[in-house]
Amino acid sequence: MTGWTKTAARSSALLATALVAGLATTALAQELARPPAGIAVTAPVSGLPAADALFTDPACKETRAVVVLLDGKPVYERYAPGYGPGTRLISWSMAKSITSTLVGILVADGKLELDTPAPVPEWRKDARAKITLRQLLHMASGVKHEELGPPERSDTNRALFADTSADIYRAAVAQPYEVPPGTRFEYNTLTTHILARIVADAVAPRATPEARKRATREFILTRLAGPAGMTSMLCEFDPAGNLYGGSLCHATARDWAAFGQLYLDNGVVAGRQVVRPDWVRFVRQPSPANPGYGGQFWLNRPLVSGKDDALFHRAGPADAYAALGHLGQYVIIVPSKRLVVVRLGKTQDENLQPVRDALARLVNTFPTVAK
Repeated sequence: MTGWTKTAARSSALLATALVAGLATTALAQELARPPAGIAVTAPVSGLPAADALFTDPACKETRAVVVLLDGKPVYERYAPGYGPGTRLISWSMAKSITSTLVGILVADGKLELDTPAPVPEWRKDARAKITLRQLLHMASGVKHEELGPPERSDTNRALFADTSADIYRAAVAQPYEVPPGTRFEYNTLTTHILARIVADAVAPRATPEARKRATREFILTRLAGPAGMTSMLCEFDPAGNLYGGSLCHATARDWAAFGQLYLDNGVVAGRQVVRPDWVRFVRQPSPANPGYGGQFWLNRPLVSGKDDALFHRAGPADAYAALGHLGQYVIIVPSKRLVVVRLGKTQDENLQPVRDALARLVNTFPTVAK
């Protein structure tokens, strides 16, 4: 646990205890409504030029926050003007790694299974009935999706912002079977929205939209955000009460670093096993259809596409893996260096190569830790 999160984790644990006892509805609402902490405009003089470059190199603009943890201790923290330790910053697709973590907790609880058909009622009577939870996590369901392309055709844009946005789950499960499950990697956000609904149905079966939203929020707080000390985390929901599990969670840079530290420490926070070690191993393992992708985390390995548009596998280290998001959101975990690097900002995806190069230089500033 980082020095920042000790107090946050203690207060969050008290909130979680009260929630379970059904005693903290008003207190919880007040806590969640509390505004973020004051925003610092300047950063102290740095002794880590490789991290400063993310702010000073024009090719890396617009970096808004960088946090570096070495063996759980903060060694660098800097913000662009107008942002600070209390600013909640958007996840974009880093939310996929949050959703994967929630799935892992439910697998550990015995409520979900990786290699049985995914519990999607709408698929039970056709070829999609054989799709497993593992294949969804690996982005290899075989269901037709269109992640990119013109906004009017992209499944993701339509479900988030346009004509199918009233119920993202219904939009996601309506897509047809296209190829046998497990045979093709196709990154798409709607797959993770299906996973998020699977989580919600496991914690609140047959719930109304409002009850589903309330139960999912409580589950996130009591089983992940609270124990991990990520007390700033807020995730969004659609009008039908579905978690935007592929796209829209918000947290401070420190709390995104705490998420990385959770995985670096093999799922343990302050002596408590929040995520099982076998789930940490699972998300880091190359998936059969794409060696550069694990269980809703990106791996520092060559991608099946042949492109270098995730991490920096040519620079190493090979054991690095990350939660990644649109416009240059990164939570990078490097076990061999006992390192977590968070970069948050707004850089157009086609302009991210200088950011990836700078992150590679920053990561490789630190030596490998002897085992």
